[in-house]
Amino acid sequence: MDTRFNLFENEVSTKFAKRFANAGMVLHQSSLSRTVQELVALRVSQINGCGWCVDMHVKEAAAAGETAVRLALVAVWRESTVFTEAERAALALAEEATRLADAHEGVSDETWERVRKHFDDDGTAALVCMVALVNAANRLAVTVHQRGGSYEPGMFAAALD
Repeated sequence: MDTRFNLFENEVSTKFAKRFANAGMVLHQSSLSRTVQELVALRVSQINGCGWCVDMHVKEAAAAGETAVRLALVAVWRESTVFTEAERAALALAEEATRLADAHEGVSDETWERVRKHFDDDGTAALVCMVALVNAANRLAVTVHQRGGSYEPGMFAAALD
């Protein structure tokens, strides 16, 4: 499967990507921990089958100090013991908000209550926005067949300079 279209070589999509990255910067500067951000981004990208984004978030998380064991267990977080209750709440929200078409109720009240127990208003806002932003990024990359494997930490930010 070859890449269909290079979004970084087109004027319109590059302008869009810069604004998209600015939205992401708001989240990176929020009170939501980098760990939770990367775990959530990784899980959303796994669900959506986005190789480029899985590659990026695994490598960015590792560069930020995340362990290989935790990264390997994100896809099966319910059956593991390495995540905190707050991380588990964030991962549950990420899954339910990503699988909207699969669930008639969307995000369950139980999951929402768990999120609110662990995250203040700013953390909750950042978490909800992070899930939406990553889902949008996945749709861009999957549509153009942007494949994983070549990402280097910091590469996305450098491409937008």
